Amino acid sequence: MSEVIKLPKKPKFENTSWSFKLDKVNPYAYWNDVFTKEECEKIIQIAKNKGLVKGETKSKLDTRKSKISWLYPYDDMEWVFRRLTDIILNLNERFFGFDIFGINEGFQFTNYKAPGDKYGKHVDRSFDFIVRKLSVSIQLTDPKEYKGGELYIYDSDKGTLMDKKQGTLIIFPSYVLHEVMPVTKGERNSLVTWVTGNQFK
Repeated sequence: MSEVIKLPKKPKFENTSWSFKLDKVNPYAYWNDVFTKEECEKIIQIAKNKGLVKGETKSKLDTRKSKISWLYPYDDMEWVFRRLTDIILNLNERFFGFDIFGINEGFQFTNYKAPGDKYGKHVDRSFDFIVRKLSVSIQLTDPKEYKGGELYIYDSDKGTLMDKKQGTLIIFPSYVLHEVMPVTKGERNSLVTWVTGNQFK
């Protein structure tokens, strides 16, 4: 009598793929002490002297409340562009590996004041627009001078709180959901930009 061999049951869902490479794009990275306290204050003064206007969005929802100023190399900001170039290239190589070629929109200085200035959940890319690949946010204000205004990045449902230390740079893919919580005391100033590149593919 021949022996009956029982074969193992097939899994309900078979994995038929065999990936040659794993996804190594991080949800965010950071760099501490990009600017000193004095340099942060200099950037704030340059932006405020240029003048602030209301920050706008394409959305009809009340997601954003803040004032902004656009800064370019000729606004005594060339030293900022030069310093950030090497840092951004370094972080991109180590944590994202995107095909990037520059900053095409200048820097957006953003001023959030109490009570209630904020920027609700959003992503920084949109259809039929400049190909934004990386978003950069730099904390310019000493966290002792304000409350609220936390930057959260949503790599999960709960979200991850970013470091509020003055002079810290946070960088993340522009398709990642994020928000700035309402400022409840004082004011928070930040410097934001977007790194562009060829179309994702």
